[in-house]
Amino acid sequence: MTTATRRLPNWMKTPLPSGKEYVELKNLAAAQQLNTICVSGNCPNKAECWGASTASFMILGEKCTRNCRFCDVKNMIPDAVDWNEPLRLAETIKALKIKHCVITSVTRDDLEDGGSAFWAKTITTIKEVNPGITMETLIPDFYANSAHIQKVIDAKPEVISHNMETVRRLTPKVRDVARYDRSLKVVELIAASGIVPKSGIMVGLGETEEEVLETMDDLLKSGCKVLTIGQYLQPTAHHLKIEEFITPEVFIKYREAALEKGFKMVESSPLVRSSYRAERHIHA
Repeated sequence: MTTATRRLPNWMKTPLPSGKEYVELKNLAAAQQLNTICVSGNCPNKAECWGASTASFMILGEKCTRNCRFCDVKNMIPDAVDWNEPLRLAETIKALKIKHCVITSVTRDDLEDGGSAFWAKTITTIKEVNPGITMETLIPDFYANSAHIQKVIDAKPEVISHNMETVRRLTPKVRDVARYDRSLKVVELIAASGIVPKSGIMVGLGETEEEVLETMDDLLKSGCKVLTIGQYLQPTAHHLKIEEFITPEVFIKYREAALEKGFKMVESSPLVRSSYRAERHIHA
């Protein structure tokens, strides 16, 4: 039995997604040819979030130019950019009466600007079609290119998130192309803009408690205000194996440590993912 199929501890089990809101969102997203990271990333919180008519949408296609060993998004040559996608997404959000949305994307290293102009177009279109909506954007690293990141900043989402994913020592093993210090630089650029800066890590990949605390310190030095910590789940037998299921008690310990160090908001539990309870984070 592989770690991708082995029995989960009781605290990792969630109900299957169901209900009217779930079906409506799933069908409308499919009809509009939109991607949700809820499905592409196999998020364990689909039942909770979709049942409440909330979701994280993934733009710029479903084929990623990077091949991170924790992620189940397809590593393939991407399709051409669909410039009609921002309006379709904005209208879908309106139809679902979503008040706060999370937007993320595949990494598009094939594009000269990494897709940053498309990001800006998506944000502004969503806000034009949905007056009063608040938004979190979970962005790739754009190679820490300040001009590209500035395009996202200028579109004025309420929160900009960029995930560290793991501790410094494990970054080369877990992430493809990404660099630990480069990601810290991205968070620093976001923080300097005055927009709420956010990041997240997974645990259970073989990191030590000391390394988790060091990552917290590094993020704080970069200006990060919001932190998410969740259990890594192995998508398939071909991905990195789970080294350990971290207990809920340790997640509570991490949350308390992060708050004591100075983070304004912390989501830390086994089932937490980047967009979990994201509507709260605009207040950080």
